[in-house]
Amino acid sequence: MGPLSARLLMERGRPKTDRLGKIRSLDLSGLKLLTEHLDPKLLSRLTKLQELDLSNNQLETLPANLGLSHLRILRCANNQLGDVTALCQFPQLEELSLEGNPFLTVNDNLKVSFLLPKLRKVNGKDASSTSSQVENLNRELTSRVTAHWEKFMASLSPEEGTEKAQEDFVRSAIRDVHYGPESLSEFTQWRVRMISEELLASSGTQMHEADIPEKSLKATAAQEPRARPVASKRLDDIPLSLSPSKRVCASPPAQAEGRLVGSGGSQPAPKLEPLHFLQCHSKNNSPQDLETQLWACAFEPAWNESTPLAGKHTRATSQTVATCGGEAVCVIDCQTGIVLHKYKVPGEEFFSVAWTALTVVTQAGHKRRWSILAAAGLRGQVRLLHVRAGFCCGVIRAHKKAIATLCFSPTHETHLFTASYDKKIILWDIGVPDQDYNFQASQLLTLDTTSTPLRLCPVASCPDAYLLAGCEGGCCCWDVRLDQPQKRRVCEVEFVFSEGSEASGQRVDGLAFVNEDVVASKGSALGTICLWSWSQTWLGRGSRSAVPVVVLARLQWSPTELAYFSLSTCPDEGIVLCGDEEGSVWIYDVRHMLTQQPPLPAVPQAPTQILKWPQPRALNQTVTKTMVNTVVANPTFTYLTALTDSNIVAIWKRH
Repeated sequence: MGPLSARLLMERGRPKTDRLGKIRSLDLSGLKLLTEHLDPKLLSRLTKLQELDLSNNQLETLPANLGLSHLRILRCANNQLGDVTALCQFPQLEELSLEGNPFLTVNDNLKVSFLLPKLRKVNGKDASSTSSQVENLNRELTSRVTAHWEKFMASLSPEEGTEKAQEDFVRSAIRDVHYGPESLSEFTQWRVRMISEELLASSGTQMHEADIPEKSLKATAAQEPRARPVASKRLDDIPLSLSPSKRVCASPPAQAEGRLVGSGGSQPAPKLEPLHFLQCHSKNNSPQDLETQLWACAFEPAWNESTPLAGKHTRATSQTVATCGGEAVCVIDCQTGIVLHKYKVPGEEFFSVAWTALTVVTQAGHKRRWSILAAAGLRGQVRLLHVRAGFCCGVIRAHKKAIATLCFSPTHETHLFTASYDKKIILWDIGVPDQDYNFQASQLLTLDTTSTPLRLCPVASCPDAYLLAGCEGGCCCWDVRLDQPQKRRVCEVEFVFSEGSEASGQRVDGLAFVNEDVVASKGSALGTICLWSWSQTWLGRGSRSAVPVVVLARLQWSPTELAYFSLSTCPDEGIVLCGDEEGSVWIYDVRHMLTQQPPLPAVPQAPTQILKWPQPRALNQTVTKTMVNTVVANPTFTYLTALTDSNIVAIWKRH
């Protein structure tokens, strides 16, 4: 398609007319248009145009001077747009479609909301939720930039020139003023620059005057948005009267109990502050829903752009967590409590989520890093979600029965293990999306189990060679090397917990590596978590198919007879975590244990801390009993997220 012509505009415009100035609706979809084909001089003659369809083209941006000041509806779906700031030229815009532009992120959604004050719908959905989020961010950023201005002015020497001082202020504000999740940093830095420049403009040459003319904002939405934080950051600040939304309040937390004592002395308990209690998985967004079961959560890895492998360990801190339960998957920023994305599939019940990062080459040859979230559950399907762009870009029909759990390989970013109630574990290569952003997954291996697999765990020291699984019938190991000819394999070794509380053939519902060698596992027997050595156990295997584990230590845990409380670890911090039936989180710092010399202590080691869950109360309804079935922390143990059987997501922060 070449440049547009007046004849083409009149052919595709409505109403039919021989004058461009009378066209009110124009369909330019599916013409393979490039940005340079949009001639501002020609399009500016459409003085009455109110509706424009540019979908299904190849636009990378919009020209900044199209002159369509009366435009109310704009469709730009399925293009290659990478920037939205040119939309500010359409101040009357009420409806906007940007679906299928894979390089737009949540930052661009927020920019759109800020730039278009009359916007009512985005991608067919109500825009009030995003508008309210932008108002909150804008209010906080304005406050922080103002405080930074006052601090900057106080440190300014009389000798410094006004112009240089102004430039220094803007640079320092962009560098030092932060708020919200890292995933929103593009938007927040963009707004910080704007607020700083507005502040300077309002002060003129008298730099001591710091009055900020607030930008006119849209009125707050009349109702709570679908994905709002549902509790204040500090329990002490919770109001006595709550609006009828998904808010949850909590009583002050009890003092932490227990200390872990081993050779070398005791470990101090970490100080954890409760930040948010969210009810974001409710059916029909109802605050009365205390029954939706939450199953799993996982922190988004803080991908190192210089690291080619998705699973490479870094010390970067992630504060974005994905949670699943009921028919929804939520992506939450732990710092602010904002639900960044919510993905729903009516009739589905999601049981597991896992993250990876893919390097995607665009049509223009540029490399982009995509965070992909895999989610699976009752239907036996894996949905691959492009989180930043906010859409599902692939579905794998993996199993005929429900998928219990899944995990990505730590060394191959496209390799995904799925474990199902059909007693099979399948290794998939999800590939990378094509130019239409579709995945073509291929099956690499099928691993047969004798009981339902509950937890998957690639062996930390050799993840390409062996996979551990905690199953209803015990802990099993498979050879997953792809250079072997068999594509369908049976369990190679069963690990036996014959000493202590666990025994051969019993359920293992908790499994995770504490470091390159030490495994933490939990079974249905009462009261203990076992720490055992992979290398020492494997060394003593010989030709046996059932091998006793080499136990390094045992940890005291709840004496409950209930099962399926998942444990997790923070390998960099030497932390083991597990919830219980009383709503508590058991925290173990095991670093000193791993250096202990035999013999083992006669009794299981006490936890470093038992974090008591504050009893949440929903409006006009009391949660009488809460079980913490899943708890995870980010790699640096800065944020901790716990899920309950009463539809509550709790977030703590370590100080």
